[in-house]
Amino acid sequence: MAWLQLHFEIAQVAVEALENALLAAGALSVTLSDAADNPILEPDPDTTPLWASVRLAALFEDQPNADPIAAAIETALGEPLPHWRAERINDQDWVRAWLADYKPLQFGRLSIVPSGFDAEPGTVAVHLDPGLAFGTGTHPTTALCLQWLASQQLEGTSIVDYGCGSGILAIAALALGANDAIGIDHDPQALLASRDNARRNHVADERFQLHLPADAPPVSADIVLANILAGPLVHLSGTLCRALKPGGTLVMSGLLEAQASEVMQAYLPHMRFEPVRTEQGWACLVAHHVSAGS
Repeated sequence: MAWLQLHFEIAQVAVEALENALLAAGALSVTLSDAADNPILEPDPDTTPLWASVRLAALFEDQPNADPIAAAIETALGEPLPHWRAERINDQDWVRAWLADYKPLQFGRLSIVPSGFDAEPGTVAVHLDPGLAFGTGTHPTTALCLQWLASQQLEGTSIVDYGCGSGILAIAALALGANDAIGIDHDPQALLASRDNARRNHVADERFQLHLPADAPPVSADIVLANILAGPLVHLSGTLCRALKPGGTLVMSGLLEAQASEVMQAYLPHMRFEPVRTEQGWACLVAHHVSAGS
């Protein structure tokens, strides 16, 4: 299967607007890289690093002509597009090509380590090969969730990862001390990637159960993680709340900062929200289940 990829080179200040426009126009993924090819350094905590000049590569389903997609992006952006070029690439090319630039990432005491790299000494390491599933730690939504997990005391907790993708969040939680986890995803490929990554990290199958949504058993977890999209988060409010124990914690990401209020409204009055965490225009919502009568 072929894919259509559009390439842009823009200034740092224009990245957020163009990235949002690409996603609104149907981009399946947006990858950022340094246009000047400077070394990639680990950022300080709570910083939002971007290079002065940035390359964006946006992946779309293949079409014979890129012009209609470019027109949709321009409409979403509200101004003329910067210079762009299009290329068609094979499925295997885009899945693996980015791995050449994927380096270990650190979130406090947690390290995400791609295949072929060694973990940072003294950190809790999660070894990862995302395969075809979303979840590497490089996207702000995943990074926000990993930062939160690394800051928590998770010993003995139970986890649900709804929309588990590569399994990165559940496996990180288990590595940080959680007792068990359930991963749920509508994509069978994601379940295969999650199982492969769990075994890569020596997580026994019984500690990380994986299900399609229709097959998922009733659960009552201490923490529910959902790094998906704003629309599904609103639609799944009842499902995610029911998966929490009284007093449990819900962590949601995959939404833009501008969508946070809409998503939060869908969970009131059953959830009490902490201040919204943001990075590069994306948001992470942390909420605590409000028990009846409290």
